[in-house]
Amino acid sequence: MKNRIKDYLIITLGAVICTAGVFFFQMPSNLTMGSTAGLAIILAEVIPLKVSVLNLILSVGLLAVGLIFIGKDFGAKTVYVALLIPLLLAGMEALWPNVQPVMGDKLLDMLGYVFIVGGGQAILFLRNASSGGMDIVAKLLNKFLRMELGTAVTLSGLAVVCSAIFVFDVQTVLLGALGMFLNGLVLDHFIFGMNEKKRVCIISQKEDEIKQFILKELHSGATIYQAVGAYNDEPRREIITIVNKSEYARLMRYLEKEDADAFITVYSVNEILYKPKTIE
Repeated sequence: MKNRIKDYLIITLGAVICTAGVFFFQMPSNLTMGSTAGLAIILAEVIPLKVSVLNLILSVGLLAVGLIFIGKDFGAKTVYVALLIPLLLAGMEALWPNVQPVMGDKLLDMLGYVFIVGGGQAILFLRNASSGGMDIVAKLLNKFLRMELGTAVTLSGLAVVCSAIFVFDVQTVLLGALGMFLNGLVLDHFIFGMNEKKRVCIISQKEDEIKQFILKELHSGATIYQAVGAYNDEPRREIITIVNKSEYARLMRYLEKEDADAFITVYSVNEILYKPKTIE
């Protein structure tokens, strides 16, 4: 129960961060960005309703369509966030009814939106939640048109961005498209960058010492493979370990000090699926 409460508190924090980015950076500069908030900003130019109200209508409508046609793929967390963000947006509209562009420049506001909302979205995704919205349209395209999910997300977002041409100028449309592209890059960095580990492969004459350092000092694991050198057919043993960024720095300092002649290759790893073992 405590873990569930903690989970939803973190998700709520992510939703607040996303909403703040939308309210303080996206809305004052009329940036579309290919989201339900962006579509609500466009519709607010022709429908006499607040952005938060239009966002709530869009979110509820898309959730209903998603639950009907996609079903169990939508978890409680996504439904929670999809409804929470419009309500938070309404609260901010009530507190700050005449909010002005924070940076006073659309490009700078777009960059502020990208980094703030990207961080909030990363928190949601890392907790297995999303903001719903245009993600639902993408999943529908994926299901019924057999379109790759990444392509579907891009196309649904571009459709929103391009529709802004009917109510805003070309500069706003181009900034929305650029923001959507940058948002994807920032989101990837937040999600994969925070979890990135290093796969270090070592061939050394000091195999036992290195193995003990990995096990006892880094409290990590290692796998040893038998290899054969192509030049002289001599057998070699290769140590492979996966470490986080701080462990990687310690390991490289140790190897530089203990065996400067070691043959080392390093790869970036973004995801690891395994059952941890307790090292005595």
